[in-house]
Amino acid sequence: MDLRHLEIVRAVAERGSFTAAARTLNVSQSAVSRQVLLLEDELGDAVFLRLGRKVRLTAAGQSLLDLSRRVLADIHDTTTGIRDQQQAPAGTLHLGGGMTVCLHVFPALLKEFRKRQPRIDVKLTTGATPELLERLRSGALDVGLLTLPVDGADLVQIPIMREELLLVMQPSHKLARKRRLSAEDLARQSWVLFERGSSTRRVIDETFAARGIRPRIVMETENPEILKALTMIGMGLTILPYQSLAREARSGTLRMRRVEGVSMVRETGWVYVRGARVPRIVQQMFEALKRTMPRLKLAPPR
Repeated sequence: MDLRHLEIVRAVAERGSFTAAARTLNVSQSAVSRQVLLLEDELGDAVFLRLGRKVRLTAAGQSLLDLSRRVLADIHDTTTGIRDQQQAPAGTLHLGGGMTVCLHVFPALLKEFRKRQPRIDVKLTTGATPELLERLRSGALDVGLLTLPVDGADLVQIPIMREELLLVMQPSHKLARKRRLSAEDLARQSWVLFERGSSTRRVIDETFAARGIRPRIVMETENPEILKALTMIGMGLTILPYQSLAREARSGTLRMRRVEGVSMVRETGWVYVRGARVPRIVQQMFEALKRTMPRLKLAPPR
């Protein structure tokens, strides 16, 4: 038995007949039939049951089909990996992320990436997590940088960043004058928050629920710039990661505070569909983020 036999078994099984398999392999139908007979003679067992012009796998044939898929996939991955190592990566990488990541992580990340990978085009998509997961599963995205965890055993999740979520208010808000804030101070306040269903909002909702707080929400959006603008004009309090607040914190246009006994942390990481091999251009993006991480403003200065 050799590799050609495995290719023929797979073609016949997937196409359903010797004739269709022959067209796929660009050989004669008699050549396919002869190779199958030789294989069956070697094994001492039938590989296919002949049902008129159609065929059906036997138990032995199913074992060979499984072997064929494993071997041919390994060969493809190995040869692709060798070619990748010999050539500078090129092509298009489809990258997805939430609004905060697109505003505050991707600019530095893509600058670093393009310095070393000028031949790779990057196409960005932003949106809510459920939408981005759907695009990952459909193949429209190669990888996403998303708030974790996400649902799905078919997805690989690699944690990268842990960020503290901070209470944010306008400087004239009455809570800004208090030296210490407790969970009780959060009750009976108006809020502008991330949209329900996002992973960040889930962290916030779980914190509120654990302390019996029923927030009065006046606005929901995935855009942190809108949340900050509404907070500045006194529409309500909000909760944001520091990287989206660094500029306003330095200028004093917004105040950020911690709440005693309350810890809100969100985790962000790479998400992609589980498969046999991670493409080299995706691996290059992973490496670029590792080099970029020290330059990101993920926590308030001490």
